[in-house]
Amino acid sequence: MAWVEKRGTKFRVRLRMPDGTVTTDSTHERRTDAAIRAKEIDVEVARDTFIDPRGGRIPLSDWVHIWEQTHQASPATWAAYRSHLRLHILPTLGPLPLVDIRRQHIKTLAVALGNRLAPRSVADVIMVLSMILQEAVEDRRLPFNPCRGIRIPKGIRAERPHATAEQVAAIVARQARPSDGLMILTAAYTGMRWGEIAGLHRDNLDLTLGSIYIHPDVGALHEVEGKLYLGPPKTNDSVRHIRLPRFLTNLVTTHLANHPHHTVFPGARGYHQRRSNFNRRAWTPAVAGKLERGTPPILPGMHFHDLRHTHKTWLIEDGIPEIAQARRLGHRLAGVRGIYSHVTEPMITNLVDALQRRWDTTKPERGDGTVRRLRPVA
Repeated sequence: MAWVEKRGTKFRVRLRMPDGTVTTDSTHERRTDAAIRAKEIDVEVARDTFIDPRGGRIPLSDWVHIWEQTHQASPATWAAYRSHLRLHILPTLGPLPLVDIRRQHIKTLAVALGNRLAPRSVADVIMVLSMILQEAVEDRRLPFNPCRGIRIPKGIRAERPHATAEQVAAIVARQARPSDGLMILTAAYTGMRWGEIAGLHRDNLDLTLGSIYIHPDVGALHEVEGKLYLGPPKTNDSVRHIRLPRFLTNLVTTHLANHPHHTVFPGARGYHQRRSNFNRRAWTPAVAGKLERGTPPILPGMHFHDLRHTHKTWLIEDGIPEIAQARRLGHRLAGVRGIYSHVTEPMITNLVDALQRRWDTTKPERGDGTVRRLRPVA
């Protein structure tokens, strides 16, 4: 049972905990308010909804340490969480007890972050903070999540660029290393993610069938805190077989005959490539061009990931069924469409034939099976 004690000019609500200790729940300016709170506590205890005020007095930084011990996420996700915590959340809110964090603290943090980060990044930071505080609610340290209902404007996301087959061939033709060109070509004609193609192993290629297998355990290359390792692909639906058009099977076969490495598209020393190095060395110079050297841009601002947008666009142009598009890209159709739609062998045949026709239309191949250098596309 809770009771009211006068402490100087204020009134505090006291109660005895199950372990026999006496603690203060709250302090009020008026006795009437304190008495109301004492009655509320009695009702909460009877309904087993009372939250021990001592649990919420732990600083956010200490609660984060406890939360980290049991929260499950992939290494890449953990790296993002820890970056948000270290750079944005804990320097501002870390010393505050959980019960002292108010909505205004969250909104002030969001405004400050908005002055130096993109809207999407601000939303990601607040999402991490909300997840941590919601866990405190579930642990009965807080009565409610102060992040609840706070909306962070995500801004207007610009439409990503996509390339024509001729533009892809032009980007390929600018590569100093033929393997980089074939890697770009493979990404455009399969829709594979960077991690899936950079981590592709010979064992996951069936050149007789002309198929790539994205393995559930080592189907993608990950980079976390500067370290590269093979691990699961992005989602369970990313585990899939990707059929290759005939020209690409031939090019990959020739490519593998010319290097002894296990990785299909290795770096200069035969190991996995880092995305940042590839972008700086091979991708960005090709798409952005160098006007001072008389090399016009092809698609300035285009990212390697935009080759997935490109592949999806090609499939739509060729009238490929939506379920076949989703399966090839490692997506899942939502609702009834995903449950009652199935990919058939004729669908796959039509898909790869359409890609082969697209390649034949650009005529970028020499007689020896290599990709000829095309005039850059402005």
